[in-house]
Amino acid sequence: MKLNIGSKIVVQSYKHDKTLHRIWQEATVLSENEERIIVANKRTKVIEANGRFWYTKEPSVTYFYKNHWYNVIGIIKPTGISFYCNLSSPITYDEEALKYIDYDLDVKVSIDHSQTLLDQNEYRRHQALMNYPKEILSILEAELTHLQARIIANEEPFQPETIERWYQSFLSLE
Repeated sequence: MKLNIGSKIVVQSYKHDKTLHRIWQEATVLSENEERIIVANKRTKVIEANGRFWYTKEPSVTYFYKNHWYNVIGIIKPTGISFYCNLSSPITYDEEALKYIDYDLDVKVSIDHSQTLLDQNEYRRHQALMNYPKEILSILEAELTHLQARIIANEEPFQPETIERWYQSFLSLE
C-alpha cells in the first residue's frame, strides 16, 4: 500500500507477544520509498497500553525502515537535534496504522553526537519472558551494530540539517 505525502497516519508499536505497547495518534507522511517511510509530528497524543496518555513535548521526524530492525526519531529541541533509536521489527502498514514490534533496546544520541545504549535490563527481562527466538536475537545484535556504525559515520538521518529540512517540509504541509 502506497502512502500519500501529507496524509495523516496512526503509528502502533507492539511487543513480541503481540500485545499493544503504544499508539501515536497522528503522524504526517513526508516521504516513502522502497527502503523507508519518513513521518513528522508535533504535540501528538501518545496512548500507552494501560490507557494512560501524554503528548509529545518536542516536534520530531521519524525514519521507519522496511528492511532494518530499528527506527530513528530526530527530536527537535531549542538547543539542537538529538536522536532516539528503537530496536524494532521492520515496519508494516495497513489501513489501520503503521506497525512494528518494539524490542526494548534503545540508543539515545545526544546533541553532541555521543550515544548511550538504554533499557538493557528490560530487553533481558522480555527476552526471557517472551522467549525471543535465537534468530531474532542474532538479527537484533547485527542491526544494533549496523545502527551504531551509521551513527558514528553521521549517515542519514543522523545529520541535524537533514532532520531540519524534513521538519520544514512538514511545516509547509500544515
